[in-house]
Formats: sequence, C-alpha cells, structure tokens
Amino acid sequence: MKIAYFDCFSGASGDMILGALIDAGLSPRQLKEELGKLKIPTLSLKTKRVLRGGLSGTRVLVEGKGEKKTHRTLMELFRIIERSRLEPSIQEKTKKILERIASVESKIHRKPIEEIHFHEIGGLDSLVDIVGAVWGVEQLQIEKIYVSPVNVGSGLVKCEHGILPVPAPATLALMEGKPIYSSGVERELLTPTGAALLTFFGSEFGSIPRMRIEKVGYGAGKDDLAHPNLLRLMIGRLEGLSEKERVMIIETNIDDMNP
Repeated sequence: MKIAYFDCFSGASGDMILGALIDAGLSPRQLKEELGKLKIPTLSLKTKRVLRGGLSGTRVLVEGKGEKKTHRTLMELFRIIERSRLEPSIQEKTKKILERIASVESKIHRKPIEEIHFHEIGGLDSLVDIVGAVWGVEQLQIEKIYVSPVNVGSGLVKCEHGILPVPAPATLALMEGKPIYSSGVERELLTPTGAALLTFFGSEFGSIPRMRIEKVGYGAGKDDLAHPNLLRLMIGRLEGLSEKERVMIIETNIDDMNP
C-alpha cells in the first residue's frame, strides 16, 4: 500500500501542504494546467526553492493579479467549482473541505453559513490550496495518509475578525479529537486551511508508521523562523501491518454439541 506521512513539527498551511506535494514529485506544470480548469484568468501560481533554517523546501505563492474581490462566500466558491472543468471527484472533495471550514466559522461567530466569507485574494488562495492538494494526492496515487501530532504555535494572531489567540478558534475546532502541541514559538503555525486538509486526509494521527521511504518533500512556510519552518512529507510503502490492522483468527472444533 502506498502511504504518506505528514510530519508537522512546524505546523501546516494549505500552501505548505501543496509545496510538500510538489517537492515530493508532483509536477508544477501539470498542477498549473489543472488549476486552469477553474477558469479564473486573474489567478496565477508560482513555486520557488527557498531555505528555511538551512534546509531547502518548495514555497508556493498564489497570486490574483487584478483581482478586485476582497472576499467570497461559500456559495460563490461553490459556483466557481461547479462551473470549472475539474473532475467530479475533485469538485466533491473540495466542496466538502470548504464547507467544513465554513461550518466551523459559522458556529464560532454565530452567523449563518451563507454569511461566512473566505478572504486571502477573495477566497481564491484557500480554493487553490485545497484543489491542488486534493488533485495532488490523487496524482501521486497515495492510498492512505498518516499525520504526526501538530505543532500549532502560540501567542496571538491578527486576522479579519480582529486579534485572536493561537491556535485560532476555527483551527482548534477543526482539530477536535486530534493530537496537537505547542513548542512555545509565538506564531500561528497551523492555519484553518491546513487543519481542514490534514483532518480530511488523515486516517491516523500519531508516530511514523513502519514504512519503506521512497520520496521526501518539504513545503516551506512564509517566514524564516528560529527553527526550520517546513512541513515534511514522507511517501513510501507500508511495511507489514500496524497494531490496529492486525487480525487474530481463532479456530476450534466442538464435539458432542447438543442440537
């Protein structure tokens, strides 16, 4: 079985996940062609090699030149997806992830889900990250994804809703039931989009499973911090069975049993 392990020692964001997939072998050219199916002329995606803490990784930049909208609702993003030429499976998964983010924000801010807005280039940044990650996992033929406990950071973060504690309330809600920790770095390391993608893809959260490594990729975060601000992705083959996958069969013969 082909598996992947996200090592989130510096958290995760949508662009870091996409960068890690590219660094592990996903074709940037084919990715750009796929994103072209969204039919958004103002949209562009750039990748570049950067150093974070002395280690090399792939940085993904989503730009919307001439983009006039500062935000979009969930339904507006759905209409973009439905009008696109994306495969139905990519459309369905992307909509599920976006809806989960909007649902969490709706509960936190006590607003109808229809009034929740996606920011960052009018919501296109999250849309590109999610479409790219969903398509990338399919392209790399990854059958199962494992995720480490996630470093969420600490402190405060300034966003559209004002100044919020780290992890942001939406991020925390999305990670409910999953293992998180903070190394004490005063920075938002895990974003809502990153949390939504990790929990959508992740079948199991914990230590590295017994696996044979075939490829390793590093997705770079925006800033160069005191530690390597990277998301590490390991892709390989599952070796043997994990404890949760072991099956015990008990066989016996019974004589002289009354009908």
